[in-house]
Amino acid sequence: MQVLPVDIVALIAVIMGVSVVLVPVIGLTARYALKPIVEALGRYFEGQGTQESIKIVERRLGLLEAQLDELQGSLNRLVDASVFDAQLRGAGKETALPSGADPDPEPS
Repeated sequence: MQVLPVDIVALIAVIMGVSVVLVPVIGLTARYALKPIVEALGRYFEGQGTQESIKIVERRLGLLEAQLDELQGSLNRLVDASVFDAQLRGAGKETALPSGADPDPEPS
């Protein structure tokens, strides 16, 4: 088998000449073909971030509601203990009840 000599300069000139035309064509094709895909992926990941933030806010709200319920229960137990303590000490009903509450409404 006989190997023919290769003209490197001519080969490089042909590759460069074809590249001058093909690189912009490939770039334009990629831009118009990939732009909708990239935009769709961007919207998808943006929606994922929104869903995650909603879940986090719902979780935090649930924890705040549980904490509020616990505080209300503690306050009710504290008021009951205060009333019981006042009854044990024989104090008047006015001191054991929170302000603004009517201790014993009079019948009319």
